[in-house]
Amino acid sequence: MTGQRIATRAAACAAVALLAVTGGTVGTVAQADDDIESLPAQQIADRSRDALLDVGSLQLRARGDLGKDRSPMTVDLGLDRSGNCAGGVDLGEGKGKVEIIKHGDSVWVKPDADFWENQVPVGGSTFESVLAGRYLKGSASDSRLRPVVDACDLDTFQKLVSDNADSNAGTFTKGKVTTVDGVRTVPVTRTLHGQELTAYVDTGGENRPVRITVRGDGADAVVDFSAFDKPVPTATPSADDTVDVSAVLGRGPAQS
Repeated sequence: MTGQRIATRAAACAAVALLAVTGGTVGTVAQADDDIESLPAQQIADRSRDALLDVGSLQLRARGDLGKDRSPMTVDLGLDRSGNCAGGVDLGEGKGKVEIIKHGDSVWVKPDADFWENQVPVGGSTFESVLAGRYLKGSASDSRLRPVVDACDLDTFQKLVSDNADSNAGTFTKGKVTTVDGVRTVPVTRTLHGQELTAYVDTGGENRPVRITVRGDGADAVVDFSAFDKPVPTATPSADDTVDVSAVLGRGPAQS
């Protein structure tokens, strides 16, 4: 299913964002009553990583080009640890958009006309005709929808951060305090695999990263985090606005 590739790219975009703030050490981290602006860059990175691992939900918006033959795109998803999500992926340049909703054990995806025309040149018009502007609905256990399910799970990305916390890759440097979308932040930067990764860490509250930029080696992307610990919208499409995945793709393997 071509939609799998789109969801996989969305997951990759988010994964790069989280890996960018992975600290090189997991030793002593400064206490919360310290002035974060005066801390060494590595401790700021460690604190932001730990704060991100504690988040129960967030809004992630990634835009730009991550390189490696990926064209510019936008990912805008609300995610939580229960695997619920709501948002979409815009492939850019008229290549199509896909709305994504996951709630409980059900998944809905809704590609637009540009998606069918550009991403599924053989048979896309048939799929578009069958759906007629409705959502494609399936079970979260359907292996054909697995990339969508993975992209919707905040735990997946937080696990990437945790699993890479011991990687001593690159040295962080601290920049001057700056404002990002009205939030006072301190940027910390490191170079990894030819790409410059900068995390803008909130100087107040929980010291979470509110923006990450990825530059170099073909990449030019910005990832914003917001709506920390706020519930993901629970609205789901009505039965009249959905078509079962089996009606479009047939009855494939049900379990991943």
